[in-house]
Amino acid sequence: MTGPVTMSIASVADMLTFGRQLAAQIRRGDMIALSGNLGSGKTVLARGVLEGLGHQGEVSSPSYALVHPYDPPHVRLPISHVDLYRLDDPAALIELGLDEARTYGALMVEWPERGGPGFVADALHITIEPEGPDARRLTVAVPRSWETRWPPR
Repeated sequence: MTGPVTMSIASVADMLTFGRQLAAQIRRGDMIALSGNLGSGKTVLARGVLEGLGHQGEVSSPSYALVHPYDPPHVRLPISHVDLYRLDDPAALIELGLDEARTYGALMVEWPERGGPGFVADALHITIEPEGPDARRLTVAVPRSWETRWPPR
């Protein structure tokens, strides 16, 4: 894993664009981990990724369902949008079937720190922090599996 990379995102539109660029790089087996406080922009970034994969509908945070799967033909690659905010015990991850979902597609996980130590060891880990009303600072930990795909274009 390379050292963290920081970048600034000026607006919601720029966050969506960045998400669409990430989508062009996603492969089967990938995990994108999205960290940040409530309202930081995790779901906005997830919306951009899903749009980039071809999804044309509404995107909401899976806070209550924990997992929203998106499958072809609505997206080019199966991807599960996961929100672990309400997860009380990392052992419950087994019941969510995330390992299986990752073998045939990709994962995008909000609140990954709730998955316990090592859960996101090989993930592209993006931490989002507000820098103003719409501006955000992203700190990105790029794993080896993403080094040839980073930065997204």
